[in-house]
Amino acid sequence: MKTRLNQYLGTFDALGLWVGLLSLRLILGWDFFESGLEKFNGENWFADIQDQFPFPFNLVPPNISWQMATWFELLGGIALVIGLGTRFFSVSLLVLSVVAIASVHWPEAWRTWTELAQGYVFTDKGFGNFKYPVVLMGMLWTLLWMGPGRLSFDYVLRSRCANHNAATPTTLAASMHHKPTV
Repeated sequence: MKTRLNQYLGTFDALGLWVGLLSLRLILGWDFFESGLEKFNGENWFADIQDQFPFPFNLVPPNISWQMATWFELLGGIALVIGLGTRFFSVSLLVLSVVAIASVHWPEAWRTWTELAQGYVFTDKGFGNFKYPVVLMGMLWTLLWMGPGRLSFDYVLRSRCANHNAATPTTLAASMHHKPTV
């Protein structure tokens, strides 16, 4: 009984490396791409909130911030979907999410933890709405630490590099000096 349960759990663990991380990448990729597309087709409103950006992002001109956010969301979204540069884009989108929370989603004024907790919602009712970006950040952290999974370009590239590195001049030279035992 216990062995069969371990087999089933082992199968689910193995599938998680394929399907679970792919699911995270697809959800995150689509969400960030959609957000970038809205910016790409919309008007720049960063000038209105530039003073709320945390340092050093408040020093970047609004037009440059807008373009950077737009392209990191568009390219990062596509990269997450296909699993290319997953850890790089996870970090980039984490930083972007922190800036978004600080400048748009964080409550303007709060005096107690209870008041701050009122902002942990999906819809803004005057107390901020930082729940959604926090959820996205949790998902990005998972990709940062676990990687993109096996259904990704990162996995294919890493596998090919590992096979390629197995026959480097250094390893070949070392194997030539090794005397086989008979």
